[in-house]
Amino acid sequence: MAHQFEAGSRRADAEVGLDTLPKERVETLRWADDHLEMIDQRILPSQFCYLAYRNAKAVAEGIRLMVVRGAPAIGCAAAYGVALEALALKHSEAIAFNTGLENAFDVLAESRPTAVNLFWALNRMKECWAAHQTKQPSEVAHILLSEAHAIFVEDIAANKALGAHGAGLLHDGDRILTHCNAGALATAGHGTALGVFRSAIAMGKKIEVIADETRPFLQGARLTAWEMVQEGIPTTLIADGMAGHLMATGAIDAVVVGTDRVARNGDVANKIGTYMVAVLAHRHDIPFYVACPLSTIDMSIPNGAAIPIEERAASEVLGYAGIQWAAQGVRVRNPAFDITPAELVTALITEKGVLENPSEHGLLMLTGHSE
Repeated sequence: MAHQFEAGSRRADAEVGLDTLPKERVETLRWADDHLEMIDQRILPSQFCYLAYRNAKAVAEGIRLMVVRGAPAIGCAAAYGVALEALALKHSEAIAFNTGLENAFDVLAESRPTAVNLFWALNRMKECWAAHQTKQPSEVAHILLSEAHAIFVEDIAANKALGAHGAGLLHDGDRILTHCNAGALATAGHGTALGVFRSAIAMGKKIEVIADETRPFLQGARLTAWEMVQEGIPTTLIADGMAGHLMATGAIDAVVVGTDRVARNGDVANKIGTYMVAVLAHRHDIPFYVACPLSTIDMSIPNGAAIPIEERAASEVLGYAGIQWAAQGVRVRNPAFDITPAELVTALITEKGVLENPSEHGLLMLTGHSE
């Protein structure tokens, strides 16, 4: 069953400048006069620092190495990567400018394969470029920067709208499990799954967060726990293998996770381990919600089997932060994501409303596509 969806809105064509960018409590990425700065999420929570980026190749490397991660944040970073390259080339002749931008799009598109927001943002930047190609490179560069700012602003607005819709699904006193990090650190601000928690608390609801540590990159232990502690939101950290026990003993009331891509039929790609959580939630009759901005829905992909799954380095499984605790010589598999079938998803939470029992028909209605 699909809820009534709110009409979507896109920004006006007015230029978006630095002075109009909202300031969030956690600024995952920020524009600093003439360059992009991003929190180095690889070293949280033991260290906190920003790294500076000045061209598309550097931004692509930051995405690939997981300085920035989380589908919406990756999309925002990629948009700024295009703008940075355009600004670096703004005094070039048109041919050199266009060639440089094409290369920028290519290198950014190759940074990570699963999160569709990366490609959504690049396509939007490419459409913006195409609409202004007859203008001088210096003017196009500033138009592309304005478009990157707009993507950033719209992401925060979408997350806050999504959070408000999702907060209505939670009850006072709920204990909610989340997997990986779908917070402000995974977005331009507020967060998707954690945005639901923030919005619920703002509504006056008392909730408790239970965070899976999320092996092998420990996004739950390092990032979700850090965000929640910073804001004083009651949070309990557990190892991934403990979720089933807590569900069986009645210690979890709901699950809310984010997503990196949703296929046309409602299948969901998210951080590895999400599928196991969904199966356990189904077994124990616990609602399993997916916080999903519209930019994460990929209507070109028929189902989860068609979503590319990134395979990351073996070193991430063998240990962490340069320390190896696994046996030397053991073989490793390290898929970074898995697919949760649509039938295990209680509802998708979006900025336009809640879609229960997601299906192709419901997603067509939600996104405004024709059958």
